[in-house]
Amino acid sequence: MIIRATALTSLLALHAGMASAEMNFNRIANFATPLNMAEGEDTSRETSAEIIYATEDGMTLVYTDSPLGVVGLIDITDPRAPKPLGNIDMGGEPTSVGIIGQTAYVGVNTSESYTKPSGKLVTVDIASKEITATCDLGGQPDSVAVSADGSFISVAIENERDEELGDGRVGQMPAGDLVILGVADATADCASIKHVAMTGLAEIAPEDPEPEFVDINSLGETVVTLQENNHIVVVSKDGEILSNFSAGRVSLDGVDTEKDGAITFNGSIKDVPREPDAIGWIDDDHFAMANEGDMDGGTRGWSIFSKTGDLVYDSGTSFEYAIAEIGHYPDKRSGKKGVEPESIEVGTFEGTRMVFVGAERASVVGVYDVSDIANPVLKQLLPSGIAPEGYIAIPSRNLLISANESDLTEDGGVRAHVMIYEYAEGPASYPMLTSAGLLEDGKPVGWGANSGMVADGDHIWAVSDSFYSAQPTIVRIDPTEKPAKIDQVIRVTRDGAAAEGLDLEGITLDGQGGFWLASEGNADKGVAHALYHADATGAIIEDVMLPETLLAGQTRFGFEGVTRIGDTLWMVVQREWADDAKNHVKLVAYNPEKKIWGAVAYEKAAPDTGWVGMSEIVAHGDFVYVIERDNQIGEAAKIKKIYRIPASEMVPAPLGEELPVVSKQEVRDLIPDLTATGGFVLDKVEGLAIMEDGTAYVSTDNDGVDDHSGETMFFSIGKI
Repeated sequence: MIIRATALTSLLALHAGMASAEMNFNRIANFATPLNMAEGEDTSRETSAEIIYATEDGMTLVYTDSPLGVVGLIDITDPRAPKPLGNIDMGGEPTSVGIIGQTAYVGVNTSESYTKPSGKLVTVDIASKEITATCDLGGQPDSVAVSADGSFISVAIENERDEELGDGRVGQMPAGDLVILGVADATADCASIKHVAMTGLAEIAPEDPEPEFVDINSLGETVVTLQENNHIVVVSKDGEILSNFSAGRVSLDGVDTEKDGAITFNGSIKDVPREPDAIGWIDDDHFAMANEGDMDGGTRGWSIFSKTGDLVYDSGTSFEYAIAEIGHYPDKRSGKKGVEPESIEVGTFEGTRMVFVGAERASVVGVYDVSDIANPVLKQLLPSGIAPEGYIAIPSRNLLISANESDLTEDGGVRAHVMIYEYAEGPASYPMLTSAGLLEDGKPVGWGANSGMVADGDHIWAVSDSFYSAQPTIVRIDPTEKPAKIDQVIRVTRDGAAAEGLDLEGITLDGQGGFWLASEGNADKGVAHALYHADATGAIIEDVMLPETLLAGQTRFGFEGVTRIGDTLWMVVQREWADDAKNHVKLVAYNPEKKIWGAVAYEKAAPDTGWVGMSEIVAHGDFVYVIERDNQIGEAAKIKKIYRIPASEMVPAPLGEELPVVSKQEVRDLIPDLTATGGFVLDKVEGLAIMEDGTAYVSTDNDGVDDHSGETMFFSIGKI
């Protein structure tokens, strides 16, 4: 089935703004949280960056690191070169931080159990890193907010429920509340603590409010989300409840509700509570909230309410659709809460009031212009680290900061990061690839996990891998657009139905309007290493299984690319099979007309850590180009390179015989390209396409946004 771009444009202003020379946010740097550990510490321990704040001068960041029980400090005097300032032990689990001047106020959870919650507010002098005061909060703190005039602090005392009890539902005692306390001489005034009861307000479990997030407007009014209770409360600085109301319920059509290896916006959610998490005042009368959900809800979007309870705006499906268009939709969360908006930050940049909405599972932040509060305009989507939790806007320096909590150190993955963005004149650097304007059954086309590529005239074809096993797909990319545009989608089918169970890693043209597709197998899962011949509509017309002589040494690391030289197809095997010499892989040849197989050997780099494998093969002119990469990510990555092999050496020997080893020459180290937009090095460089004039394009695989930031890089390296 083929889906082509229509004349329709996105309902959002996101992509239109990218082509202009207007002001945009672009990421300029990142900071890995393990850098704040002292010399000699075990840096393999889990760390995190959750809630983040900045000093009044905007030169120092302070973030909470729950796994280590510390707050971390970062010097951003030069925001393009953040420097570690170390960690400060909090004597418990820090949950949130606010800063007045050069003093940090940190909420710390010290609970013995769910039924015996406790916590403290710790005052820290940032310059000396000394703790100057500690106040007993009488419960487990979650969010901390400081007033604009620096006179008081509000703390949400959540006293969270035990999700293993009572089907994970409220109520579970003791109830949470709101704490308000004054500040004097840059120190929290413990004697001034006032507890504001939240019981008896919500329709859901009124006896057990669980305050989640707080923010304070310029009038000194604190807005509080009771997430599981689906309720909002506004409190004066004197502790008087000014208003309270339900966050409301939402019904949506056109959402993906199934975790099934396919992005299909054909489901519905009915009468779902918003259950907001973060909240932020836009002005003294209105606030924005992220409808993450927790117990029964989560509406995949965000809303604006007045402080008297009037709904002013709700994003519906638009936020999630925009995220899907840039390849960040997390299909594995479809059965739960989709992209899970969790964070809200508000700031005024160059006279424009903006709301920043962070999607935890999509690892992006939406930048909205809320000049017209009833009609917010999505201006940008920015890539973040994995699972953004907190944001802080620093308009005085035109900076936006994100704190990303996921640390995949146990799996050898990327560490937790802080990301730094600058608002400046110039084009947006992200997204690099979008499907905006392409519709299927009237809904946006989501995509992800792009792997092999091949050039075709002015366009590029790419395939998605096994993450979307229920929806194997070929996409056509127009690289002349900025960002590059997916303008056609072909679903790969067999007998009229989706050809499920394929792991498409390579694609090349058959010279007759169709495609040859390379699929990586896995014998343990009953998936064959194979070649598939598909016609122009994506229908498979021929299966080519590998010969036993080749399969005798098979592992699960199979074909990672396919290219055509004359009448012969060439496939590159990702890693050594049992009959290969150490650090050698096969480049396998197959002649479809003569049904003849052969191979040559290729020597890849020896890894320092993990493994090194092959990701792509492309024939162009007198050479065959391949990608070599290690399986490392972030600061650990060392090998992401393009090499070339003389085409004259691609003379296959029969399988089972000694294979000639081809020579290679390094063409490009891709690590500088992968860090050019201020992010960490992505691990899976998997696509290479070379146009007729020699212009080469490179792409990365985002793993379907599963334990991955979802970021896809698609860029040209010029003429190769």
